[in-house]
Amino acid sequence: MTNTQTQVLYLEDSYLKEWDAEIIEFIENNEKQVILDKTAFYPLGGGQPNDEGSITINSEKYKVINVKKSDGKIVHEIDHEGIKIGDKVHCILDWERRYKLMRMHTAAHVLSAIINQQTQALITGNQLGLDKSRIDFDLEKFDKGQMHTFIEMANQAIAKGGEITAHTISRQEAESRENLCKLAKGLPPAIQEIRILKIKDIDEQPDGGTHVKDIKEIGKLVFLDVENKGAKRRRIYFTLE
Repeated sequence: MTNTQTQVLYLEDSYLKEWDAEIIEFIENNEKQVILDKTAFYPLGGGQPNDEGSITINSEKYKVINVKKSDGKIVHEIDHEGIKIGDKVHCILDWERRYKLMRMHTAAHVLSAIINQQTQALITGNQLGLDKSRIDFDLEKFDKGQMHTFIEMANQAIAKGGEITAHTISRQEAESRENLCKLAKGLPPAIQEIRILKIKDIDEQPDGGTHVKDIKEIGKLVFLDVENKGAKRRRIYFTLE
């Protein structure tokens, strides 16, 4: 849970598409900035874009156009006013958008794990997208041929399939496990309970996003481009098919 008020459903089941909830708070009395008692809408963070969808009450539909975290709360921005605190609502996720981002996110984990295994490079940034995604690494030298090889290695692993599971460990345990965190900046400083995502025997690292159940669902990675972003900062772009 992100706070004591909201049950975070997307961490329990990333395939949940519809659910019932209650409006429990507005942010700064703004009726278009609402807090739910439970949500499966993913807020912008960790390089993963926010979810979209709708909230309905008494046949009136409110579009969810943005979801973000603010002071530990998951805030849902809707397109017009009218909802009241205490309203019982039905929520529907834009599943097509979410599922594309789930596939992209899991693909990024597989690819970054392989690059880390082959080069020991850590991740310095990333941004997932519906049509293409990118990952930045602290890599001294690279070339397109090398990156093509890493993409092919990722596709070979994906074709074999592999279950994805998640569990939580203490920060102390996470910090004691060498090479668990593949982010150059390390673990987020304020989090004491660390969610660990495990992809078969391919990868295991801290993560708070949404993912597919089996890496076969990713499909196939397609190399797009590489860029040199400065000293030891290399960027790779990819998409899925």
